[in-house]
Amino acid sequence: MQKTWKKYNPELIRIEIELHDRTYTMHINAVNHRILAQPPLFSISISSRFRISSNSLLVKALSPTRRSLTMYASTKDQTQLEGAQLTPTEATLAILRSADAFCFDVDSTFCEDESIDEIAAFLGVGEQVSALTAQAMGGSVSFREALTQRLGVMKPSRHDMQRFLNLHPHRISPGIPQLLSTLKALNKQVFLVSGGFRAVIEPLAQKLDIPIENVFANTILYNDKDNGAYAGFDTTEFTSRSGGKAEAVVHIKSSKKLKTIVMVGDGATDAEAKSLPGGADLFVGYGGVVVRPSVAASADWYVFKIEDITRALKYDNL
Repeated sequence: MQKTWKKYNPELIRIEIELHDRTYTMHINAVNHRILAQPPLFSISISSRFRISSNSLLVKALSPTRRSLTMYASTKDQTQLEGAQLTPTEATLAILRSADAFCFDVDSTFCEDESIDEIAAFLGVGEQVSALTAQAMGGSVSFREALTQRLGVMKPSRHDMQRFLNLHPHRISPGIPQLLSTLKALNKQVFLVSGGFRAVIEPLAQKLDIPIENVFANTILYNDKDNGAYAGFDTTEFTSRSGGKAEAVVHIKSSKKLKTIVMVGDGATDAEAKSLPGGADLFVGYGGVVVRPSVAASADWYVFKIEDITRALKYDNL
């Protein structure tokens, strides 16, 4: 198939599909999301319910063998990530392998979706919440203020959250189950540190045999006298405030008496886990869902596949 994508062209999105030891390439217009070129015999659809960031898009496809695929497309070529450490150094590998524990961000890292965006769309206020998220990303409001505003628009009741969970099973990122098995075999503890919600994350933790006490996330409050209506959120949670993830990692390290912790995540708040004394000893940035160049530049090691971390833990020769 002839390729129409040009290197560094911000108007085109390239996507590669790996299937049965072959790589198929397709191209999408980054402005109107029209498919420009696709592999023969593939049925491609772009669903509006998927989050579109400034440089990424999630696409659904049906292979010639009728296998359903969810794929990640990016306008960013890996070579454009200036300053990113795409190969682990010996020092990074030493810390990775000697670590007592791994802390994972959940949205766009441990799982492929952004739960707050998915819940907002489910409740019919997706565009409003996305606008508030963009405002928060611009740094004009604090994390707590942004969380207050977004939840204030969503007003998720206990019943809403249960319906959402019933209709939206967790989309665990490829490679996570295998990595968890490897970490367990190596006697390394696993923690989930997220700005998302316990109502979403705790069932996932139970499913994957991660202790509930190892989950650090936000708690939605309900008014049981009003049929479980939304009543705010617990402001004592670490991740309900700016800098909370870094504070949570410091707390984990101190309270669990751990010597070395690795933080894995896709965002700036995950990178901050190394910013405080007593925090994370290593930050592994993940770009398998959303590529953030500034995060890639700040990571000790930047990966696009979770399996790269598993391989680094298991084998000397990468």
